[in-house]
Amino acid sequence: MSVRIGIISDTHDILDQRVIDILKECDCIFHAGDVTSESLLDHIRFLGRLYVVRGNCDGSWAVRLKDKLMFELEGLRFLMVHNKKDVGRDLIRADVIIYGHTHRFKEEISKGRLWLNPGSCSLSRFGGEKTCAVMTVEDGKYKVEKIVI
Repeated sequence: MSVRIGIISDTHDILDQRVIDILKECDCIFHAGDVTSESLLDHIRFLGRLYVVRGNCDGSWAVRLKDKLMFELEGLRFLMVHNKKDVGRDLIRADVIIYGHTHRFKEEISKGRLWLNPGSCSLSRFGGEKTCAVMTVEDGKYKVEKIVI
């Protein structure tokens, strides 16, 4: 059985209907921080299992969110943080590292691990694209699709 994961970050309280439509087709949603308001999470909670970390722009409402999440899904070990520099030693236990903060999409394999930043699907930076990602996972293998909004 495969699992589709919608991966977003740096939404800053803006979520385009096109992104919501993409997330509706997913089993899980990963949000790598800078949600900015809990009401945005309320709009997507019902779409699938939601994994969220706190970003540097998330206010006092987000105190219950963790800075770092580690979990396993379909045979892959995930580590999710907002800022890549916060990965720390936990990286040795992860197959996939999800992060945000830069508002720029990046997909890179380093030392056998996938490092994935979905970019920002709401606010581009420095003239960059608005992006998110969809990952399909089955039996410990993954495929990433970059989506330009």
